[in-house]
Amino acid sequence: MSDLIKNALAGCASHAEIRRQTNRTRRVSVLSGSLVGNVSSKSAGASARVYQNGVWGFASFGGADESALPQILRSAKENAQLLDSRKPKNKGPLQNAVPTLYRAARPFQETDQKQLIDFAMALDAYIGEKYPDLTSRSVGVTANCIEKELYTSEGAYAYQLFPRAYAVVSMSTQSADGETIELFDIFGGGSGYFTDHYSDPALLHEGIDRLYTELMAKREGVFPEAGEQLCIIDSAISGMVAHEAVGHTVEADLVLAGSVANGAVGKTVASELVSLTDFANTAFGQEAPLPVYVDEEGTLCKDAVLIKDGVLTGYMNNLESAQYFGVAPCGNARAFAFSDEPLVRMRNTAIHPGKNTLEEMISSVDSGYYLTKTQNGQADTTGEFMFGITMGYEIKNGRLGRALRDTTISGVAFDMLKTVDMLSDTVHWDIAGYCGKKQPMAVSMGGPALRCKVNIGGR
Repeated sequence: MSDLIKNALAGCASHAEIRRQTNRTRRVSVLSGSLVGNVSSKSAGASARVYQNGVWGFASFGGADESALPQILRSAKENAQLLDSRKPKNKGPLQNAVPTLYRAARPFQETDQKQLIDFAMALDAYIGEKYPDLTSRSVGVTANCIEKELYTSEGAYAYQLFPRAYAVVSMSTQSADGETIELFDIFGGGSGYFTDHYSDPALLHEGIDRLYTELMAKREGVFPEAGEQLCIIDSAISGMVAHEAVGHTVEADLVLAGSVANGAVGKTVASELVSLTDFANTAFGQEAPLPVYVDEEGTLCKDAVLIKDGVLTGYMNNLESAQYFGVAPCGNARAFAFSDEPLVRMRNTAIHPGKNTLEEMISSVDSGYYLTKTQNGQADTTGEFMFGITMGYEIKNGRLGRALRDTTISGVAFDMLKTVDMLSDTVHWDIAGYCGKKQPMAVSMGGPALRCKVNIGGR
């Protein structure tokens, strides 16, 4: 930390932060052989935040060099003083902030835009040549990197890089009755740079072939019988449940605003088979898909255990809410851009695996559905959710039957989780997710397959 920044922060009587940040995005889109998207963008700047008696003052400036940081901090301090004078909360100083030191071991690596274009065009050419019967096809390749440098008045310093790459392939065809049938999937990728994951387009061919086979099955698919049904929801969907339907209800700012989880700590909210954690940087013995080591308040990140054996054990907090609830913060204060204030956000939220194989779970169902892919989802702070289902199958007498057309599932998360009686022994992660809580935020979500009862839509 330079003397300039040290001296500026030393003048703050309470918790203060200075954050320098650069967001880089590279994205390529190919539609049926034509390059329709070729984006390379960069956003850089600095911000400062000061806490005073229960209010926060914030200021930011684009493209700021180090000499501008003391002025940004002064502006944030003035904003805090103004808010405190107009609407005082008289909460006193924060108690949870502690010094932390962290620096990413790997240096920043630039991504070549031409590599993305060549890769996407090669994938598109493979699909177009092998599957000419498709009515349309698209390939999208994205490589992002967020670079953050943080200083706090307690002496914390953190330099972190968040590179992430992923490829999305979408296909469409027509059914016999003229309806457009679509299906997409994410192939490979995750934390790291483009070249870490995509050395050869041919490595994705097997997955693309599988996607085409599923699309053809869906073209001949049927609609499920509407109502509450016994279903196996695959890991991609259980991850959505973990994030959208449960995770948001246990973010401390939403808890204090009146979410269904308010006052529920220590209560049974799910089957005793269900445990759920917001992982910081490692999960199930491996690096998490989006490892976060220090949050935007300088807190050293650790796992936030949310549900243990069906019992709600706690919330995700920032410094202020952790002090309110009398717990230690786990590092859930995150901001997407340099001009964004940190909010309580998820990182890698997942349901823990169980002991059954997927085959055992399917064979246990006499009549129900196996739901495998979701395109979108929404939930509110009551825990009510509705997810679009883009792929699934009937289960009859313990065997997979016909594929399903697009449908939806809905319910109340904690009610649905109480019906879980089997979980698969493997976890799948969605590594390309973004959360839209006031500002976009890169997140990952995951879980095993779950056997449960859920409301499913019909024709």
